[in-house]
Amino acid sequence: MTTELLVNITAYETRIAYIDDGIVQEIHIEREAKKGIVGNIYKGFVGRVLPGMQAAFVDIGLEKAGFLHASDIVSDTPYTAKDETKKIQNRDIAELVDSGKSLMVQVVKEPLGTKGARLTTDISLPSRYLVLMPKVAHVGVSRRIENEKERERLKSIITSHCGPVQGFIVRTAAENISEEELLADVIFLKRLWEKITKRKKNSTVKSDILYRELSLEQRILRDFAAAELDRILVDSKLTYDLLVKFTTEYIPAMVPKLEHYTGNQPLFARHNVEKEIQYSLDRKVVLRSGGYLVFDQTEAMTTIDINTGAFVGQRNLDETIFNTNIEATQVIARQLRLRNLGGIIIIDFIDMNSQEHRQKVLQALEQALSKDRVKTTFSDFSQLGLVEMTRKRTRESIEHVLCHHCPNCHGRGTIKSLETVCYEILREILRFRHDYPANDLLVCTSSAVSNALKNEESDVLAAIETVTGKPIKIQVEPLYRQEQFHLRCMSDKYSVAT
Repeated sequence: MTTELLVNITAYETRIAYIDDGIVQEIHIEREAKKGIVGNIYKGFVGRVLPGMQAAFVDIGLEKAGFLHASDIVSDTPYTAKDETKKIQNRDIAELVDSGKSLMVQVVKEPLGTKGARLTTDISLPSRYLVLMPKVAHVGVSRRIENEKERERLKSIITSHCGPVQGFIVRTAAENISEEELLADVIFLKRLWEKITKRKKNSTVKSDILYRELSLEQRILRDFAAAELDRILVDSKLTYDLLVKFTTEYIPAMVPKLEHYTGNQPLFARHNVEKEIQYSLDRKVVLRSGGYLVFDQTEAMTTIDINTGAFVGQRNLDETIFNTNIEATQVIARQLRLRNLGGIIIIDFIDMNSQEHRQKVLQALEQALSKDRVKTTFSDFSQLGLVEMTRKRTRESIEHVLCHHCPNCHGRGTIKSLETVCYEILREILRFRHDYPANDLLVCTSSAVSNALKNEESDVLAAIETVTGKPIKIQVEPLYRQEQFHLRCMSDKYSVAT
C-alpha cells in the first residue's frame, strides 16, 4: 500500500491530491485570486459591537469585516487549563471590547458566502511538531500519541522550555522525535511570536497583516507526518525547488520523497484525479453494490440520503439494508474528505429494525471517520432514525470553490416546467390586456415555451384570443431562458418583461 501527494501548480491555481493505495482521499484547491486566509494574524480595529449577538465586527483590511464572538476573546493575562476563569474575564461583549479598539486577531474560518471571516484573539502558531499558544501557560500532547511513556517524555521536554506565560501543544508528528529537533521548533516559534508582536507595535495603520500562513503546498507538507507519505510528485520545477528548500529546513525526512514530475501526460489526469474532482461535484454517488447516496448541500447543513437502488441482496430485506448502510459508511467518510464538507451533516440511513445492526453501522462509521484529519463528532440514531454529525469547517467546500449558483434556477436546483411557464404567460396576457389596451400583442419567449404554446397549450391560447378579441403573436428569443418571457404591444408603446 502506497501513499502519495500530487501537487499540480499553474499560474492561477494550486491543486493537491492525497492518494492512499491508488484511491484519491483528499483534494485541496486554492486559487491565486482567492487565497486562503485561515491562520493569518491581523491587527484590526473594532467597527461595531452587537450586544444582542454577543459579538463584534472587526475591520482587518478585507472586503468584509471579520466576526468576533465573545467566546473567542481571551484575556491578555495568560491562563492555564486548570484556571479557565481567566480565559474570559467577562462574557458581556460590551465590556470586553469597545468600538475603535485595536486588537490582534487570527482567522479561524474563511469567509463563507455572505459571511465574513471568523476571528479569535486566542492566537496559535503551528510548526512541524508543536503549536505555540502565547496566552496559555499549559503543555498538551496530541491524543493520537497513545504511548504513555512517550507522552510523558514529550511533555517533560517541552514543559522545561515553555516558560511561565507561553504554552505548547505537542503534535502527532512529534512522536519519537529527538529533544534537539523539538527544541529547535520551540526556538523558531518563540522568535516568530516576537517578530509578530514587534510588527504590531511598530504598525501605524488601523488594519494590517502581521503574519501570513504558509502556502497551500507548504501547509499540506507540514501537516502530514513524513512516515505517512511514500512519494510527493510536483509538476512545477519552481515549486519543487521551493519545497526542497522548505523541507530541508523544517522536515528533512521528506526531502528524499520529493520528485519533480516531468511526464507528458498531465499529473492529475495520469492518476485519475480529474475524474474524481468531477465526481465530487455530482449530487448522486453510486455504491458498488448498486445502492446510491444523494448529497444535498444547503446554507445551514448537508444532508446525505442512502438508498438501496438496484441492490436486491441475496438473503432477506434486513440483510440487504444492513449491507447497504455498512457500505455507505465507508463512502460517506471518503466523500466528506473529498468534498471538504463541514458544519452540520445529517445522515439518513435506511431504516433498520435491529438494534444490533444500528450499533454495527455506528461502529463502522466511527472507524471510517477515524481516518479523517479534520475533527468530527457524531451522535447515536435519533428517534427519526437519523444520525447527526459535525465536521470542523474552516474552508469552503470544493463545490463552493469550483461552482456558483445556476443563473436559471438561482440555487433552487430546479426550474419551472414548460406547463407552469405557459400558464404564467397566459395569466400575464390577461393582466396586460386589462392594464394596457392595444390592438395586438407580441409574446417573446424561449424556443421550448414557444413550441408548448403553439402545440400542447394551443387550445388555451386560442380561448384567450377569443376572450380578448385580439390576436396574439409569439416570437422566439434564442437567448431567453425557459422561465424568461417578455410581453409587448406591436406598437412598442407598452411592454412588460419577466
